[in-house]
Amino acid sequence: MNTIKKDLRFPIGEFIKPTSLDLPTRSKYIEIIADFHSKMVQISSGLKDELNWRYRPDGWTIAQVIHHCSDSHMNALIRFKLTLTEDSPTIRPYFEDRWAELADTLESNIENPLEIIKGVHNRWTILLNSMKNSDFEKHYVHPEHGETYTLDQALANYEWHCRHHFAHIEQALEHKGEFN
Repeated sequence: MNTIKKDLRFPIGEFIKPTSLDLPTRSKYIEIIADFHSKMVQISSGLKDELNWRYRPDGWTIAQVIHHCSDSHMNALIRFKLTLTEDSPTIRPYFEDRWAELADTLESNIENPLEIIKGVHNRWTILLNSMKNSDFEKHYVHPEHGETYTLDQALANYEWHCRHHFAHIEQALEHKGEFN
């Protein structure tokens, strides 16, 4: 992958899996999860034709990014709940690229996925704030990658995921449909 395409694909850099999180970092990440819905509403407010702008060549549209975040974060909440209630569960991966091509995701109306993000992030934040330090050490197995993720690592991954896709939307708006 050439540098320009990689920079467009990963505008904030690739995810680096931490070993663990200290309390201030964990609190900051929970705050990013808590604030994600309002940031998404703010950046997407008033967008119409722009929802069809892509953030890079062959990348998703702004609408698809928003739909993807609702799909991904629903899965994230379920992964956290499974990990808190089962012993080292193996989570179920999904084909996000295929989900992005389903009829509900190709719909440029973003009200529904934004409502899903609102509800999921509200519940997720309540759950995260209720967790003990020892809960963040619990882990799940991701069969696609063949590795385990503690809930600290999963929190770091989804905090990055929020910022990553928010940056994609900013990038699409900055490039004003250049990649369509």
